[in-house]
Amino acid sequence: MYNFASDYLEGAHPKVMEALNQTNFVQTVGYGEDEYCQKAKDKIKKILNNENVDIHFLVGGTQTNMIMISSALKDYQAVIAVDSGHINVHETGAVEFTGHKVLTKPHQEGKINCAMIEEIVSGHTDEHMVQPKMVYISQTTEYGTYYTLDELKEIYQCCQKHHLYLFIDGARLGSALVLNDAPTLQEMAMYSDAFYIGGTKMGALFGECLVIINDELKTDFRYHIKQKGAMLAKGRLLGVQFDALFEGDLYLEIGKHENECANILKEGLKKNGYSMYIESPSNQLFPIIDHETLQKIHQKYITTPMFEVDENHSCIRLVTSWATSKEVCYEFVKDLEK
Repeated sequence: MYNFASDYLEGAHPKVMEALNQTNFVQTVGYGEDEYCQKAKDKIKKILNNENVDIHFLVGGTQTNMIMISSALKDYQAVIAVDSGHINVHETGAVEFTGHKVLTKPHQEGKINCAMIEEIVSGHTDEHMVQPKMVYISQTTEYGTYYTLDELKEIYQCCQKHHLYLFIDGARLGSALVLNDAPTLQEMAMYSDAFYIGGTKMGALFGECLVIINDELKTDFRYHIKQKGAMLAKGRLLGVQFDALFEGDLYLEIGKHENECANILKEGLKKNGYSMYIESPSNQLFPIIDHETLQKIHQKYITTPMFEVDENHSCIRLVTSWATSKEVCYEFVKDLEK
């Protein structure tokens, strides 16, 4: 059976594995203060065209979101997100466990907009309520959609107007970066206070690269990492991987490949009469399929169930990765035609 359930089911891209193997017997200092982490940071700063950002390598997405948000907010402050946001539904209340409420509005194709932010801000008027202080968005979203450069600028301006930090979850960032009107890494550093570059779902064995732009959020950040158990002793393993991912255009090539594979699936589904719950140009698809067909699909392929549309149809999720072959995608389409 082939598994389309997620994009972290395989190990790591061969070039990442090669880099890890080549450096395996090199002795370095620990905790991310080695030459490989520094080399990766230098590469990323050059791409961002910004030497003033702080870069930290962490192991996973939930860990990164929780530490970034909890370190940025005071005890009485809250973070704004859509109801489908990863921090709201997929992280076991990690942010709220640190004492910070997640304030939500129903998503619009996975995204938040300024009207939603304004409504939450205007509804929290005094010290008897939590104080909104941060907006959290994902690029791409939980529904495979993405924020255009214009949308990002608009949200950032809204955040500045209300003195809110803007933090971007980039777990699947590579899938967005290759889309025509999406912001580049350099533009993300211009129109956010912090964001992270996903590794776990983008070809690394594990790891996320957190970029902090706003000086207010930089102070003593390594203390937050250590206190919350996230400072990896063998930190060099993170640096080696991100150095490999940003050698040439590998990171973008992975994103492009994922999207191309997903597009094969999407075209095949539509050709055979299946509609999408949400139109997604990235590596996550959300087709609506009748239960009889689903039973046949699940004899050969694993998918993620989302929700029932009616008594005869359900929405599922299909996800492609760096390791997904176009051949298996064409095979899925042929099986669908049968």
